[in-house]
Amino acid sequence: MKRVMYLMSASLILTASISSCSKDPLKNMTDEESRIYVTNRADSVDFTTYATFSIADSVAVISNTSNDRRELTDYDKKLIADVSAAMVAKGYKLIARTGKPDLAVNLTRIDNTYSSVYYDPGYWSGIGGYYDPFYWGYGGYGYYWPSYYQVYQKERAVSIDLIDLKNPKNNQLVAIWNAMLRGSGVWNINNVDSMVTAVFAQSTYLKTSN
Repeated sequence: MKRVMYLMSASLILTASISSCSKDPLKNMTDEESRIYVTNRADSVDFTTYATFSIADSVAVISNTSNDRRELTDYDKKLIADVSAAMVAKGYKLIARTGKPDLAVNLTRIDNTYSSVYYDPGYWSGIGGYYDPFYWGYGGYGYYWPSYYQVYQKERAVSIDLIDLKNPKNNQLVAIWNAMLRGSGVWNINNVDSMVTAVFAQSTYLKTSN
């Protein structure tokens, strides 16, 4: 597993100062500077061996303050459109999920603003299966994440999950790439373009051979 963390601004590099008048960098960051983008990939996967993908038609929302659900707000539509465009720009072809795509893209908004909630991407098999293997046409299959994808946080976040539909293993679908978007304004529709651009730009290996 490889993990890349991208900070929006070099101003996050902290330097010591003995001056009582100097600003605290962590208290004077803009919303953009506060955002952190972490991408994970499966080491053994050759992303050039995949050609097609399908993306979920809505966004799952998990929260400790309300029932978990799927939504299609203007923000969600924008997120779906931008991620789709980014995948196409990487050379992958968008097809319907009934067309047996090589890859599935799941999108999740996570709201842990009010208290600590342990986020384990393996939740797909435990809270109702919003995009479980049945959704992608793999009835009877399981769905798991390697343990290194576990995340613990206390804020709103967005997860983009790439699932291998081409190579199921022992009746299991495996997540091979994940991007976690964290920080202020991640649920602001005006920030979707820059956030999606950032996570795909740092994932240079994510491209097809076409």
